[in-house]
Amino acid sequence: MLSERVDYVAPWWTYWLHNFPHVNLRFQSIDNTFRPQDENYQQSLMFLACVAAAALGLNLLALAVYLSCLCCCQTEEEEEETKKPNSCCVTWAAVAAGLLCCVAVGVGFYGNSETNDGVYQLTYSLYNANHTLAGVENLVTGTMGGMQSGLKEHLSRLDEIFATRRDFVQTLQFMQQMSDNIIKQLLGLPDWEQAKVDLSAVADHAAFIEYYRWLTYLLILILDLVVCLAACLGLAKQSRWLLTTMMVMGVLILILSWASLGADLATAVGISDFCVSPDKFIMNQTKDAISSDIVHYYLFCSQTLYNPFQQSLTVFQRSLATMQVQIQGLLQFAVPLFPTAERDLLSIQHLLNSSETSLHQLTALLDCRGLNKDYVDALMGVCYDGVEGVLYLCVFSLLTAAAFCTMLCAVPRAWRQITARDYEDIEEDDPFNPRARRLTPQQGNLHTFCSYRSSLGSHNSLHPPAVPPASNATVTEYMNQSAVFGGTPRYENVPLIGRGSPPPSPCRNRYSPSMRATYLSMTEDQMRHFGEDFQA
Repeated sequence: MLSERVDYVAPWWTYWLHNFPHVNLRFQSIDNTFRPQDENYQQSLMFLACVAAAALGLNLLALAVYLSCLCCCQTEEEEEETKKPNSCCVTWAAVAAGLLCCVAVGVGFYGNSETNDGVYQLTYSLYNANHTLAGVENLVTGTMGGMQSGLKEHLSRLDEIFATRRDFVQTLQFMQQMSDNIIKQLLGLPDWEQAKVDLSAVADHAAFIEYYRWLTYLLILILDLVVCLAACLGLAKQSRWLLTTMMVMGVLILILSWASLGADLATAVGISDFCVSPDKFIMNQTKDAISSDIVHYYLFCSQTLYNPFQQSLTVFQRSLATMQVQIQGLLQFAVPLFPTAERDLLSIQHLLNSSETSLHQLTALLDCRGLNKDYVDALMGVCYDGVEGVLYLCVFSLLTAAAFCTMLCAVPRAWRQITARDYEDIEEDDPFNPRARRLTPQQGNLHTFCSYRSSLGSHNSLHPPAVPPASNATVTEYMNQSAVFGGTPRYENVPLIGRGSPPPSPCRNRYSPSMRATYLSMTEDQMRHFGEDFQA
């Protein structure tokens, strides 16, 4: 028994998407009626995809500007107070990116599943409707074949047998008229063959596209999750090569996210345009193949609607009933006179019984409730689950873009912190520490020891004390330093080793023994007074 009909009502989100601006590539506003064959309508959907592509370009441009500013505005002094806020900022940015990515993947899985369920319900309904139409076609073809070939053959033999009885021959002719009348009514039914092929092709095409769509999104979701986890691992392990790889993959996923957003948005708007008024589109598509009364009967199924098949089915039933009465009369009155006619009469009776069974099945299949239920189920699958799932996929694309934008902003700062921590492990007086060389003051502002001698003479209050003898340790330390650096100008900015070390080598050849003795005999107060002049 067929269940009670459920009316289709388009969901609110389809009306929201249907009201999106429809603009072609010439920036002309067009009607939002669903017309997939119209070029302007196709361009309006392409325009939505172009909007997403423009958003991708702006996003990449903003990231490029940010990274350029980060590289150009890098401060020369990296103090501990400035490192701690940056580290906290990078940490929170990584946490935010990870949470956004997890939420995006969850939303994406749900949206992908909902879309798949909607398309599955569509294809199931289309196959079911195709099965119904195929059953109608088989019943009509079988009944017509039985009437045209089997019944005609039996009536021809009976006509020869009853040649001597004119009344029996007239009965056979009347039965032939009833048979022709049945064939005429069956021919009046619509040709469902073309509709069956179209439904089957649509279902196969939809199932094929949905399989690869579902598989593609599944791979994208897995890729997003793997890249996000790898980026978090790179930040935790402070791995430069892993962070570099994840930045490249992040840019790729960013491009995929905006591309999928454009495709999903165009698809959602197009399907919503159909879901708002599906009856009108189907009526326009089938007006040349099937009568509008028949299409209206199935689309707006109701007990109050006129059944366009009722007259044909009624004539079919009455003709069969009349033929059954004629066969019963011949079996009763003709068989005693012509025993050889019994076999053909029984065969005709069996054929009429089979035709009556086919009539009942045909009446049930042609009833509007079966095909209308498949029609409503297909709309429910596409417009409810399908469009809802596509909207969730749009949200997934936006969340993924936000997550990987945050990650791409955080990774360069994390890279700088990793580099800074590597330098923190090197002592400040290490000659191979580039930070020590970068922090050296301008050479033009330094006072060499040569100039110190002249300035020392102008300070009458300075009286150098007695020169203590230089220890062997100091001399050995200085010699070791000279042996290591070899007087190369690259290492002239290295701080002096110990308080008793001689000044740098630019004036080394001009140092007299008295000058060296004066330098080595300076007191603490004198060193504090002239300390800035001796910093290398």
